[in-house]
Amino acid sequence: MTPNIDAAKAALSHLEIDDNPTSLKAKSRDFFWYSPVLKARLDHLVGDFVVSPRSEAEVIEVLRVCYAHDVPVTTRGAGTGNYGQAMPLAGGCILHLKNMAAVKEIHPGRVIVEPGCLLKDLDTACIADSQQEIRMFSSTWATATIGGFIAGGSGGVGSCTWGSLRDLGNILRLRVVTMEEEPRVLEFTGQELARVSHAYGTNGIITEVEVPLAPAYDWVHLFVATDDFAEAALFAQDIANEDGILIKLATVFEAPTAHEYFTRVKPHVTAETNLIGLMVAPHAMDAFQTFLARRPGCRLIYRSDDESGWDRSPGLVFEYGWNHTTLRALKVDPSITYLQVRYGFPDHLEKIEQIRAAFPGELLQHLEALRENGKVMFAGLTLVKFTTEERLDEIIRHHEDIGAMIFNPHRYTLEEGGRQTVDDRQLAFKREADPKGLLNPGKMIAWDDPNWAFDRMYSYPNIKAAE
Repeated sequence: MTPNIDAAKAALSHLEIDDNPTSLKAKSRDFFWYSPVLKARLDHLVGDFVVSPRSEAEVIEVLRVCYAHDVPVTTRGAGTGNYGQAMPLAGGCILHLKNMAAVKEIHPGRVIVEPGCLLKDLDTACIADSQQEIRMFSSTWATATIGGFIAGGSGGVGSCTWGSLRDLGNILRLRVVTMEEEPRVLEFTGQELARVSHAYGTNGIITEVEVPLAPAYDWVHLFVATDDFAEAALFAQDIANEDGILIKLATVFEAPTAHEYFTRVKPHVTAETNLIGLMVAPHAMDAFQTFLARRPGCRLIYRSDDESGWDRSPGLVFEYGWNHTTLRALKVDPSITYLQVRYGFPDHLEKIEQIRAAFPGELLQHLEALRENGKVMFAGLTLVKFTTEERLDEIIRHHEDIGAMIFNPHRYTLEEGGRQTVDDRQLAFKREADPKGLLNPGKMIAWDDPNWAFDRMYSYPNIKAAE
């Protein structure tokens, strides 16, 4: 198939089109550059034009036209993902959903919203309507969209209570448009949601989202310090296991992360300080203070409802956690990159200590308390001093050898960034919904090479060459 870019652009010229070289490059990029591996391979990529539909009907029109002219389509929201999910490997059309941002309906316990709505704006609307908020969100809450979070995210702020995004009940319904000669509009609920959630837009375009809500609180943001890392990890685990203390975040930063990379926190810590970031509901603060008093090695150094002693507010504590930790470290030390690790229950703390012992000075632990099947464990977004791709692969293999699962952020495909296996449900739906393979090509190995052995990094053979 040879794409006819000019014909597609001409047929869509009555829509909002952008082919200005400067803005086109900006809209063709996400945060793939967190990874030096991806930066070396994807930095040159750019789409051929951007279309920003204003309605589901316009999405259908774009997909119909691009299908007719064999033009690849890569969907994007705000582009805050960092696996290269929104990078147009084969060029073509960038489908930008910024104009589809309406909060359509708010009900007790749920909200219906268009995919381009920013997480921050969604929370604002739900709080104003009925003092409700979304259960979980990425640390890029102020700039990321709900559609992008569902298509590319896995968990975030709130996962210490509500688990992962793909856990049953954390997405209620998705409305999806297929890319066929005549696109269809389908709705997915329950078991069928796994076919299209966290699929990078490879097998359908999300045009409407329904997610659950929880009561909204004016969360108290806290920093707790300790000189012992193991104590910090145990503190985060145990507070997340306190059933009566409502929290939305429990994050651990190994020393000297806070001192080296958190500019506004640095005056209040030393290079030996291990830090715990927390969000606690106001009504649970007395119980939290009681919990803290039982941990004599831990001390409260900041609370957002009493900023005395801080010349400059550190801001929202969750903006130090999840993927923001890596971003803050990169601003100070460009040689930093990261890993995404699953330290599963029940031996999560033991595995963390094995990794610390194996890579002193090369890795810094950053842990996020996460609930899985009712049990608290940790997601690790480990800071890594990058030297070579070969060394990075050695570090990854060591994690896997001890049973710590890696979700590799240095790969751009669904499978390599996940569990290194084919998701037959997503592949089957792609065959049905995208028969030409034009949706976000190169991101689903199972479509391109069903017999791939996962013995090396997959390289999409049709990736657009650097000019």
